[in-house]
Amino acid sequence: MADLSLVPVPVDAGVADVAGEAAAAGAGGDTAPVGPHRFLYVANGDSSSHTVTLATPGTVKGLAISDATVTVAAGEHAIIPLHNVYRGANGRAAITYDGVTSVSVAAFELES
Repeated sequence: MADLSLVPVPVDAGVADVAGEAAAAGAGGDTAPVGPHRFLYVANGDSSSHTVTLATPGTVKGLAISDATVTVAAGEHAIIPLHNVYRGANGRAAITYDGVTSVSVAAFELES
């Protein structure tokens, strides 16, 4: 798993080049810091859909929380909030992909 670093996005400074910051998704998955104002950008340049899965390691009243999945259609992009519910023991979200062909990702944090 590759550790994605947060790219700061200053809210008052104009438009961020989110696609320009993206790198190839890790075949074994990636991790990213979680918290308020943080999100994962996913670009699917493949000719078929891909599913992104974020592990939810917590429980509610002893019951496991289902992992979150987001399907990104062919040629589309997704913005996935990196909520604290995805925080693993290392303080990061564990992110996996059903395939990484032509899939690129980046983690961002909005700053005021």
